[in-house]
Amino acid sequence: MAKIGIFYGSTSGVTQEIAEKIHDSIGEDIADIYNMEEDFDDYNDLLKYDYLLLGCSTWGAGEVQNYWREPLFDIDIEKPDFSGKTIAVFGSGDCTCHGKNFVSALGTLYDRFNSLGAKMVGAVSTEGYSFEKSNAVRDGKFVGLPLDEVNESDKTEERIADWLEMLKADFPLE
Repeated sequence: MAKIGIFYGSTSGVTQEIAEKIHDSIGEDIADIYNMEEDFDDYNDLLKYDYLLLGCSTWGAGEVQNYWREPLFDIDIEKPDFSGKTIAVFGSGDCTCHGKNFVSALGTLYDRFNSLGAKMVGAVSTEGYSFEKSNAVRDGKFVGLPLDEVNESDKTEERIADWLEMLKADFPLE
């Protein structure tokens, strides 16, 4: 069975906890997990996998988490080919305090990898989320799985389970 690579950047530990929950749900026999700060060497780590789950929190005015900045810069310069890769993104945000840029970093990841030929999957309806604006919304859906551990932590488990169930159509999750 093909392995899935889970790559996440986390400053405060929230996205790490989410990535670990996803990893635990999928299982270590199916997925490897990488902390962008400690385990990531360069974008060739990503290219080892045909299936990727990329996690990122949103900071400031919608920027990606710090440990994603250099890899995305390198990707912008080198423009590696991600065609043949299937990618889904997930991330954390705060829809109350940062509702103007809620999980906007997911939109950045989506745009970068989509432009390099990846098949992007895992869009989630905006229904049930309270936010003002997000760069992660395309055609009325989030480009990936948004989670708010500050205001809606009680919905996290169900949202992860529903998302992983949906991803079975495109990922080797069984």
